This record gives sequence, C-alpha cells and structure tokens, in this order.
Amino acid sequence: MYSIHQTHASVKLSVEPRIHESSHIENSFAGEWASIGPGNSIIESRIGSYTYTMDEVTINYTEVGKFTSIASHVCLNPVNHPMDRVSQHHMTYRRTIFGFADTDDDDIFNWRRENRVTVGHDVWIGHGAIVMKGVRIGTGAVIGSGSVVTKDVEPYMVVAGVPAKPIKTRFPREIVDSLLQMAWWDWPRELLEERFLELNDIQSFIKKYG
Repeated sequence: MYSIHQTHASVKLSVEPRIHESSHIENSFAGEWASIGPGNSIIESRIGSYTYTMDEVTINYTEVGKFTSIASHVCLNPVNHPMDRVSQHHMTYRRTIFGFADTDDDDIFNWRRENRVTVGHDVWIGHGAIVMKGVRIGTGAVIGSGSVVTKDVEPYMVVAGVPAKPIKTRFPREIVDSLLQMAWWDWPRELLEERFLELNDIQSFIKKYG
C-alpha cells in the first residue's frame, strides 16, 4: 500500500516513499526515501530507494535501482501492440470494455510482462527519453534527453540520440570496476551519512574505499 503525499522540493523526504497525489500507481513498489512526482503512471514496477521521478513519467513493467534520477516525460518500457493481428487496436485484447468478450486476452499482458526493462543504480535519465522493451541500463549510465534507447547500455556509459548510441564513458575502466565492486548504493544509511561529504571527490573516494 502507498501513502499519498504531495511532493515538493522543499519538503523533506523520509523512509516512507513520497507519492504525488496525482500519480497512478498499480501493483508497484517504491523503496525508502524514494519520491514519485506529479502525473506519473507506474504499472507493475519496482522503484529502488532514493530514486526519484519528475512529472509526467511513465514506467511499465520495469525494475529501477537505487539513487536513480528520472527527468520529466521519460517513458520506460512503452507498451507494444500486437502487429501480427488483423487489427493492432487494443479492442483485440481489452475485449471486455468493448463488449466483445467476457474476459480480456491475458496472453498480450503476459507478453508485456515478460519483456521487462531493467535500470541499474545511480542512473540519470534525461528529459523525454524513451527506453524500449527488454533493454537493460547499466549502473551509473547517463541517458541523454530525447534519446530512444533500443539496446543495452553498459555501466557508466553516456548515450544519446535516436536510436541512442554510446558517446563516452564517465570514468576510466579501473574506476568503473572499483565502483561496481564497492557497490556504495548498498551501504546502510549510517555509512552513507558517515561518508556523505566524500561523495563529491571521485579520486579520493576510490583511493579510500575502492
């Protein structure tokens, strides 16, 4: 169950996820310190601790890690229509609302569920980006604004474009490997508080904890 709160930049977050009252959440989970912005639609997805979304974000059948930043008008896993039928209109599977049958076509919804999107930890997804069905976004990656991501993205890779292509890596391979091995995103709150001020200096952070 979700507690409904209004999200505002000046409102302090807490271990209870903050969900804007205008958002639609269905069969989903949000972790501690998470924040869901206004006008979101989140269907059968998991949102990790400290992750936040801005306004008008759509997330379907997706696993999102911790500390991920999702800008406004992002769409993760847009739903597919069955193009191999005579009609691809949703009347062929949402049959009950049109009065064509007493039950809906569960095969279509199961097909959508089986092709989940996976987003790692500490990912930044820019304004208006779309991540297509079945794609995996690695931890630490950056998705440029307006990008359409059709292929998996490596950890700490910056991608952009339509379709999205690699632009550069955020750090050299040895730093990426150290961060992935360290997995600071799994540290308990007490350890994060203790080391919080050190998060701004990548070199000393790696040297000390890598």
